[in-house]
Amino acid sequence: MGFDCLLLVPPVCRLLVTRLRNSYYFRVMPIDPSKLVIVNYPHPVLREKAKPIGKITEEVVAVAIRMLQLMHEAPGVGLAAPQVGLSWRMFVANPTGEAEDDRVFINPTLSDPSRSVEDYEEGCLSLPDIRAIIRRPKAMTVTATDLDGKEFTLTSDELPARVWQHEFDHLEGVLILDRMSLADKVANKRKIKELEEA
Repeated sequence: MGFDCLLLVPPVCRLLVTRLRNSYYFRVMPIDPSKLVIVNYPHPVLREKAKPIGKITEEVVAVAIRMLQLMHEAPGVGLAAPQVGLSWRMFVANPTGEAEDDRVFINPTLSDPSRSVEDYEEGCLSLPDIRAIIRRPKAMTVTATDLDGKEFTLTSDELPARVWQHEFDHLEGVLILDRMSLADKVANKRKIKELEEA
């Protein structure tokens, strides 16, 4: 019997059920990580500014692990929480594809962008089959918290810098659709329309 039906049971049983529901042993995660999937544009969460994560709970850890799994299965080099339907300021990344390079970035911030910029083709797991040349600073520094609650800082002027910027965009509700050139928008017009009408 679901707990939305408590009024249908005798008062004593209702009290026992209420205590059970509030007990340590009955606590369940409100999010089932195994059911998370990558959502496609134009899912509304992709346009939201994600909210900071206040505490690194078992739920956050489980979601991060699931995100890494989805990223590798796709396959991709990064995945942000909004891409699995969660408006959280967290992303995962692995530019090399090697298991030891999996990283989780919680409440990340970007700083010290280089003056030099670089054009590079990007795709997005939430925009399947859509690719575009995106201009970004060549170098970037990211500061974030890991799953152990420790803050770390990384700097790169190679692919990781681009991945961090791309995933950080997702936390701001920004997609490569917003950064691509008019020519790329025209070239991808049919695919974008198919996603919007799906």
